[in-house]
Amino acid sequence: MTDHHRLPGQLWEPGQRLADEEARWPVEGSRRPYDGDFVQLREDDVRGLDGEVFTRVVVEHQGAVGVVALDEDDRVLALLQYRHAAGARLVEVPAGILDVAGEEPQQTAARELAEEAGVVAHSWSPLLRMWASPGMTDEHWHLFVARDLSPAAPDAVGERRHEEADIEVVWVPLTDAVRAVLDGRITSPIAVAGLLAVWAGRTGADITDSP
Repeated sequence: MTDHHRLPGQLWEPGQRLADEEARWPVEGSRRPYDGDFVQLREDDVRGLDGEVFTRVVVEHQGAVGVVALDEDDRVLALLQYRHAAGARLVEVPAGILDVAGEEPQQTAARELAEEAGVVAHSWSPLLRMWASPGMTDEHWHLFVARDLSPAAPDAVGERRHEEADIEVVWVPLTDAVRAVLDGRITSPIAVAGLLAVWAGRTGADITDSP
């Protein structure tokens, strides 16, 4: 057993609720050096708890959704798609930006599933909420599990342009997809988080009501 008296930090007491908490340090000044269609840059002069003022650059983003879609044979819908920034054709799950005013995340997820993969789901469950990279961006994600699948109507499938013109839809057994994550062959963060979260729900350990 580890002797925690010799390690920094404190032990979390049983029954305590482990959760993120909202916080906002004072901002002494702010600038916007870039204002693009999908992201904006903001430079904030932040006053820390010790009184020192330092600059942090924030990439502002509308947020996004992701979908782990499973068919009746426990196969997951995966997309092969080129990503220029990564310099790779990644294995992903359907995903998209929250860019329609008034549209709830699940509605966006359903729209993206139809537009990108030509599939509609009749059963939806929330899976995860995540920050993309909280050290540099306010981009946040809502992930869902979609089941009871059927083909989308032709007019629901979006026009595929740019990177989306290269999308390939594949169906992979969930166990194989999770193995590919653990082997480092699937690295797209929404896919990694979504697949592992679904797999964790199959372990039989009910931890949903834990503190």
